[in-house]
Amino acid sequence: MYNVAIVGATGLVGSTFLKVLEEYQFPIKNLKLLASSKSAGKKIIFKNKEYIVEELNENSFTNIDLALFSAGADVSKKFAPIACKEGALVIDNSSCWRQDPTKALVVPEVNFDDVKMSRIIANPNCSTIQSIIPLKALDDKYGLKRVVYTTYQAVSGSGMKGINDLKNTLNNEKPQFYPYDISKTCIPEIDVALDNDYTKEEMKMVNETRKMLHKPDLKISATCVRVPVMNSHAVSIMVELEKSFDIEDVRNVISNFPGLVLVDNIKEHKYPISLLSNGNDKVYVGRIRRDLSCDNGLLLYTVADNIRKGAAANAVQIAFKMHEYGLIK
Repeated sequence: MYNVAIVGATGLVGSTFLKVLEEYQFPIKNLKLLASSKSAGKKIIFKNKEYIVEELNENSFTNIDLALFSAGADVSKKFAPIACKEGALVIDNSSCWRQDPTKALVVPEVNFDDVKMSRIIANPNCSTIQSIIPLKALDDKYGLKRVVYTTYQAVSGSGMKGINDLKNTLNNEKPQFYPYDISKTCIPEIDVALDNDYTKEEMKMVNETRKMLHKPDLKISATCVRVPVMNSHAVSIMVELEKSFDIEDVRNVISNFPGLVLVDNIKEHKYPISLLSNGNDKVYVGRIRRDLSCDNGLLLYTVADNIRKGAAANAVQIAFKMHEYGLIK
């Protein structure tokens, strides 16, 4: 049994941490809910018990075994090392530690052994998580030569501000968060623009994929698009493989890999959609076909719940597996 702290407990991912911890029956002895001064004093029910949200401070992590963070990079940068110094295992959902070479960046189905690198473990970007699992399955069998991502990301990836902007613009109100009316258009801009004309979100996918697959020179590009969907991201992936392949063999590889569900029969209108993935932790894969533009090219389409598998559930799955291996304390 562990003493667990949730940092950012009142946010979208923080509240989902609690839901997933309960579903997975994670062994909790004591629970501490932490947030900013704005949210301190709020009451949250967990397993039929009422908890009072406390204001996060330097003394919040005494006797904590596991700290799950989802309160932004600035909070993680300041408080994750403090929690770690107090003896806690930290799993952080922000972008703060993802490209730190001394910190593990982990999707359990892909590179769980990397957790041994550090006591601060980074949770990857939501779109990277759902993309890298099928890529790992393909890499193990055929090898990867090149990857091209195109994402279709739901507004919940922006938190409550994104959700509210879609709801409000559907009611003919003016957008307050996105630069355009998200109810009427897709927006090919997620996070800030960089000097290379990619966005930060796009480069996250490039760099995180390379790090977790241990392939620093893998050729990858990405285009990330916000779409008027409430929840669950989709990613279209073009992958050029090192070896030749048979399509039915590819389907077998995908369907037998942990965490993946094959949904692939276009003639019967069966393919991954958000309605399948909402509320669960699987990655759905379909539209598998040859890329006609290059040798050993393959096209596939994935969908996953970005708040669960793309954030909270991935973190809890890391913690649960570390518990099973005796790696938390």
